[in-house]
Amino acid sequence: MSEFRSIAVGYDGSRESEAAVRWGAHLASVTQATLTVIHASGLIERLQSPFASDAPPGAIKEIAAEFGLEGERCHWLIADGDACSALLRCVEDPIKADLLVVGSRGEGKCVGMMIGSTSLEVVQHSTTPVVVVPGVYVERH
Repeated sequence: MSEFRSIAVGYDGSRESEAAVRWGAHLASVTQATLTVIHASGLIERLQSPFASDAPPGAIKEIAAEFGLEGERCHWLIADGDACSALLRCVEDPIKADLLVVGSRGEGKCVGMMIGSTSLEVVQHSTTPVVVVPGVYVERH
């Protein structure tokens, strides 16, 4: 029996977040866990975002299908707020995730670092175990 029943992944449309979704989907398929992909969105972004729909983007659907996570095994959630706050809030309730997966973007206020500022903040403040997946994961798989 797996210790993982629910895996949450942060997604912002970047290559690094797609790598995180792919990694999380692979783990969910191996452990029979559910996967919830979370996109954080503020009010202004929600009006302009291609992810404003309740339906997951095509890339998420493709990854879910690739790993056999269709139906009730893969969920899409749009959460209000900045990425770090939204992820930390959502893994507690409603998801109750056993693991949070994020990408290592590193293009924000911490340019040049191996880990992005959002990933670093999530790692520092999460009460749920966190995995930071490098963007090269997409290239390898």
